[in-house]
Amino acid sequence: MSACKTLVRTSLFSLESSLRTSHRVSFSLPLRSLHSFPPPTRGLRLIKPHGVSARCLGSIPGAVALVPTEVSNEDSPCESPSENTVEHLLMDREDVTQLMKMERKSAIGDFGKRWFPYLDRFNCGASDLSSGEVLEALDPLIMDVRKERFRNAVRNRSYSVCLVVEGLCDFGNVSAAFRSADALGFQSVHVVSCDSSKRYRENRHVSMGAEKWLDIELWNSTQECFRVLRSRGYRIATTHLATDAVSIYDMNWSYPTAIVVGNENRGISDEALQLSDLHCSIPMKGMVDSFNVSVAAGILMHHAVFDRTSRLGHHGDLTMEESQILLAEFSLRHSKSAISIAHEYAKRRDATLMSKL
Repeated sequence: MSACKTLVRTSLFSLESSLRTSHRVSFSLPLRSLHSFPPPTRGLRLIKPHGVSARCLGSIPGAVALVPTEVSNEDSPCESPSENTVEHLLMDREDVTQLMKMERKSAIGDFGKRWFPYLDRFNCGASDLSSGEVLEALDPLIMDVRKERFRNAVRNRSYSVCLVVEGLCDFGNVSAAFRSADALGFQSVHVVSCDSSKRYRENRHVSMGAEKWLDIELWNSTQECFRVLRSRGYRIATTHLATDAVSIYDMNWSYPTAIVVGNENRGISDEALQLSDLHCSIPMKGMVDSFNVSVAAGILMHHAVFDRTSRLGHHGDLTMEESQILLAEFSLRHSKSAISIAHEYAKRRDATLMSKL
């Protein structure tokens, strides 16, 4: 009996010692062994290796991570910090074009018709999806809170007023202007001939990723930009301190208007001044006679929204059809996987239709 008690005490002591030191011992566990474990507790989800990069835990080969369900990468940029910055985007027209997913109309507008850039069509190679089908395909991918955020943004979006930045040198100012445009419900922004002769610092933190949600168009010349904007029905208002300048407070912003702000040092170019429909200015009461260009852009856009709301009752003015198309556009920009999911949906739809024939 005494021998038995000694054996039990020895076994318990060995077990206790093993538990105290187990965190220092590396071990191997095949991935298939995880399948026999009970499901994760409430509030945790298992990230599957398929389609998602699984993190190795310690020295467990093939193990996958358990993370809280509240953690979401929906607001995180899809690209690495070194990619897709505002500077990089504005130096590569193809990258800017790839930001926009639904098919776009011709750059030249139909004179006399209200401008909206998208067709109700997303190209999937051999076939197309309508905006309704895009939303149906991506519905399981996007969290409800994110979908509501998209809907709220679209309700307050407008193409009736757009922003044009001409010849800016500091990408920090461009980034700040993009951020203000997104926050105030401006969907369309235009960049004319950014200066690429200098090296600029990283400015993604300034824009907060706003460029992902805007329609950005790049132009090689002011003349080309203004010609296309006029075809879309915009009047061109350049910001300029001159005797013929109209105060922004005396303007009717319910008319389609392109707001043009100029270079940090030289201001609006002579060409832009000559080609514009009117000059406007922000009244100033201090000793200095100018604003920082990104601040000026923010003030102009804020006042335009205020004036349009007071006259029309709202700034956002998309029709139901346009709202659905832009909602589909936002959903496609949501994450890298959205495009592949939409393509797979189109393949399944086409296969189902063929099987019924």
